[in-house]
Amino acid sequence: MSRDARGASSRRAFLASVGGTAAAGLTATAGCLGRGGSTPTVSVLAAGSLQRALTTEFEAPEGTRFEVEAHGSARVARMVADGQRDPDIVALADPTLFDAPLSVPWYATFANNALVVAYNPQTDGGTRVAEAASWPDALLDDAVSLGRTDPDLDPLGYRTRFALALAADYYDRPALADDLLRRDQIYPETQLLAQFDAGGVDAAFVYRSMAVERGYPSLELPAAIDLSDPEHASAYETASYTLPDGVTVRGGPIRYAATRRTDTAAAKSVFEALVGTAGDFLEPSGFTVRESHPHYFGDVPPTA
Repeated sequence: MSRDARGASSRRAFLASVGGTAAAGLTATAGCLGRGGSTPTVSVLAAGSLQRALTTEFEAPEGTRFEVEAHGSARVARMVADGQRDPDIVALADPTLFDAPLSVPWYATFANNALVVAYNPQTDGGTRVAEAASWPDALLDDAVSLGRTDPDLDPLGYRTRFALALAADYYDRPALADDLLRRDQIYPETQLLAQFDAGGVDAAFVYRSMAVERGYPSLELPAAIDLSDPEHASAYETASYTLPDGVTVRGGPIRYAATRRTDTAAAKSVFEALVGTAGDFLEPSGFTVRESHPHYFGDVPPTA
């Protein structure tokens, strides 16, 4: 199947093809162990925003176990491209990273998300956000500490920049993005919401799923800004960011995608469960999984 052909397969077909399951564990290693520890282990290198769902909600096929390591997706892609990691499966928050810095022959998209502004109702700054007439005014308040992630390490970071650029046009406030980007509370994706728990951040741009998983209230952004709506794709594409390695990424509806890099039976089984049952373990965490998922792109092997 060629990349131009862009074949698609229904979710229900994959649900039917995946066998029995065993609950994933709470640690970086999940799945079930066979006698004598002989059960094959599948390594998954994943986007930080997938970490909690993969380690607490994902059900691996019976007779398999998997290990999850999570970082920002841009960092994940560089780690694999530079040979620092050699995982069986790579799952990213932006499929464009599979083209560069990675160059994989195929991948499957399996979920979507949206940007929101999460706030901590236990802090004075968070209360200001909750009570403000508009989120731009709330975040521009010097009494509100605003967190975001590093755009050089993960898509959430550069998508925050995209959303702010779109918001500047949407609200006709040309200085909005520059004013908010001057805030220097920048954290790795896997640590950002931990700052809420410590009271170090009053508000942050996060994926809706991250707010849902942590139980933080959030402000919904207009569809023209939150990068969730395919109908606004052409407007989203007007925003761009160039990563340190020279790769330029553009705005678009948020999509998650995965590829399988090894052909073992265990890797195939875990991959099929990951992309085929995404709705079961991701939707309760605030992700969106459309009926068209999983959707395959590229030269897909017959036994993908």
